[in-house]
Amino acid sequence: MSKRDYYDILGLSRSASKDDIKKNYRKLAMRYHPDKNPGDTTAETKFKEASEAAEVLLNDQKRQAYDQFGHAGVSASGGRHGGAGGFSQDFPDLGDIFGDLFGDFMGRGRSRRRGHSGGAPGNDLEMPLDISFEEAAFGKEKELSLPRYTSCRPCGGTGGKDGARPINCDMCRGHGEIRRQQGFFTVTAPCSKCHGTGHMVSVPCPSCHGRGRLKKTVNLSVKVPAGIDTDQRLKLSGEGDAGEMNGPHGDLFVRIRVREHSIFERDGEDVHCTVPVSFSQAALGAQVEVPTLTGKVSVNIPRGVQSGKKMRLKSKGIERLSASGYGDQIVTIHVETPTDLSKRQRDIFEELARLDGHQASHPMSKGFLDKVRELFQ
Repeated sequence: MSKRDYYDILGLSRSASKDDIKKNYRKLAMRYHPDKNPGDTTAETKFKEASEAAEVLLNDQKRQAYDQFGHAGVSASGGRHGGAGGFSQDFPDLGDIFGDLFGDFMGRGRSRRRGHSGGAPGNDLEMPLDISFEEAAFGKEKELSLPRYTSCRPCGGTGGKDGARPINCDMCRGHGEIRRQQGFFTVTAPCSKCHGTGHMVSVPCPSCHGRGRLKKTVNLSVKVPAGIDTDQRLKLSGEGDAGEMNGPHGDLFVRIRVREHSIFERDGEDVHCTVPVSFSQAALGAQVEVPTLTGKVSVNIPRGVQSGKKMRLKSKGIERLSASGYGDQIVTIHVETPTDLSKRQRDIFEELARLDGHQASHPMSKGFLDKVRELFQ
């Protein structure tokens, strides 16, 4: 199969400038790069074609030979040099383009050199905070202890002893990153000596060894808002690790964990609880005290209430976190069966059992028996 024209591959005319070549190649590389098209052999082929075309057309000498003699003018292997299967390593432009591409694939731009005005930023931190059910419902000011990097006091966070000024890193020459050429790829990584800042101190502080920060446990006050729930996070801006050499602080994220309650369960802003009542209370009706988050309230249990009946207490739930008002409390009635009966109680229940056979006083049982009869008729 004959090879395609390099200009056609890149969608360009023969008068295209280097900027046009770079621009079109970058678009094709972004579209067909193997990392974005895993397992797609067609995309891989198009990516290789575009890379080969760009390597030739961005090199003045190779482009002149290609324009004059076509593919035969660049090489018998179609533009490849420097060993089988590899692009020439003396061509920097394509590598620079790939440096940009890798940044885009990772969701970030290329690294920028940092000046002397600031060091590497501090890390964001996250820690859990256990609170009670009531604290989540009403809010609470909580204290927590946090191990983190803080600015070094002896050097004021600069990392230099007695005000020693920063100098360019001798490894990365102030760029903050090390670039290595691997074939036609340019791989960049933060400088290991200056940790990506691009500079170092001439005389390091003996307390922090030139980092400008030290590990320390600090106490913080956290305002927990009413209505917060498990796995929600509070952000404390600037309370993360201090940056190196006066770099900006990271943030602290406090992840809430609400402890279970012995009586209440939460469903959004509503609170659920189960209230036991006796046979006599369920049959005759009664006034019972029901616990709520703000204290006990008296609730009227209607005569003949059935186990599982739900009653709603308006605005007795949890305060809404992002809106005004409160949820409700849902009370589930549970009719208890007595266990240890006295002789007097047993006599009464036996008498009640005899009466049950003559009176239709159990609506659910009557309805169930009617359905059974219909089933077997």
